[in-house]
Amino acid sequence: MAAYAQPHPRLSVLSTTSQSSIEHPSPTSSTRFSLPTAAAANKLIAARPNIYDRNLNKTRVAEVSASAFAFLFSEIVQYTQKRVNGINDLERRLNTLGYRIGTRVLELMVWRAESSSKNPKREIRLVPALMSIHTQVWKAVFGKAADALEKSVENADEYMIIDNDPPIERHISVPRDMSQLSCSSFTAGIVEAVLDGLGFPARVTAHNTPTTQFPSRTTILIKLEQSVLDREELLK
Repeated sequence: MAAYAQPHPRLSVLSTTSQSSIEHPSPTSSTRFSLPTAAAANKLIAARPNIYDRNLNKTRVAEVSASAFAFLFSEIVQYTQKRVNGINDLERRLNTLGYRIGTRVLELMVWRAESSSKNPKREIRLVPALMSIHTQVWKAVFGKAADALEKSVENADEYMIIDNDPPIERHISVPRDMSQLSCSSFTAGIVEAVLDGLGFPARVTAHNTPTTQFPSRTTILIKLEQSVLDREELLK
């Protein structure tokens, strides 16, 4: 057994000095569990990049991990589900959460438009504003444009944004007894906030409209207030 008294130095986890310190521990000095000093900690914090110092224009094409987003949204749905009394209440709370995101998305998009253009333009007509949501807002939030924008043939105050494959629902498994639930109520809240911010108040809801080709197909239904329609008539 004497051959294994001294392990080979390249296979040894501990150095000779570390081994001797373990065999004869010093009662006065130990650096294994020492904490950094206050000065060193402050220096480490100062060296880290501050998110508030980032250039907002340089992060417009930054991508977020899809798995991280899916995990976070799934946890949000589960957390909210435990604190509601039914599907309608759950969709209402998801809509409220999405509304908070939508206000920030609009603020960021307006800031970028004003900082990158000498003559920034604000949409004052309904259809161009809806096209902006269908394309620009969807790309800013989900990385792609929505699939269609349609006007209701029955009601003049209703428009629909259709997404054949909503990214937020790709990893959501809805129980059979909650088949009427649409987690895209979160997206409906984002759209409602953007419309309110642009001056087109509306009530926005999400509805599952699956097809054989697109089982997760979702329709975002926009029901405008009468004041919006009256203003459109005056601008014609």
